[in-house]
Amino acid sequence: MVNIIEFKENLGLAEVPSELEKLIYFQNNISSFENYTQGFGVLIDDKSGLKSWSEDENFLNRLLPFAQANGTGSFYAIWNDGTNKGLNQMPILVFGDEGGVHIVAENIQQFLHLLTYDTEIWVDFEETYFYKNEKSYEESEDLAEYLKWMKGDYNLDRIETPNELIKTAQQKHKENFDQWFSQYFNLE
Repeated sequence: MVNIIEFKENLGLAEVPSELEKLIYFQNNISSFENYTQGFGVLIDDKSGLKSWSEDENFLNRLLPFAQANGTGSFYAIWNDGTNKGLNQMPILVFGDEGGVHIVAENIQQFLHLLTYDTEIWVDFEETYFYKNEKSYEESEDLAEYLKWMKGDYNLDRIETPNELIKTAQQKHKENFDQWFSQYFNLE
């Protein structure tokens, strides 16, 4: 279980975006499995994964890791892009366990929609994407509950083309992110 107070304190937030607060409630109280969508789970992160990229305080202060992205160490983070938008409107990134950092969604709600695809995200240096092998795919135990929750809270159905959403988010934010990120880490 993720304690919302510890989650908030760990990230140094006065308030947790309502979408994340509701997701934590769902994960703690509605889903009977930690991973209601493959490879994903909200967690309290000490930024050790981020520190492997850079220990610069400006870097660490603008990134808020909040969830595991797969079973091998990739994780999701909110990027405070320096605008005056609320955290729930900030871009979501994935940091790959073997390299690669990519924009995956324009905001938390879009990110939650991506999770309805129910596969782990693939991350390499060049790209990130969702892939589902229909022959070996097995639906997560509590996916139906997650889909019901998404429909009830956000009026969103299961996403059919998650990579299109990623592409749109990258078109909007990639250039700014890459410019900001290059201050701390060379992507080439």
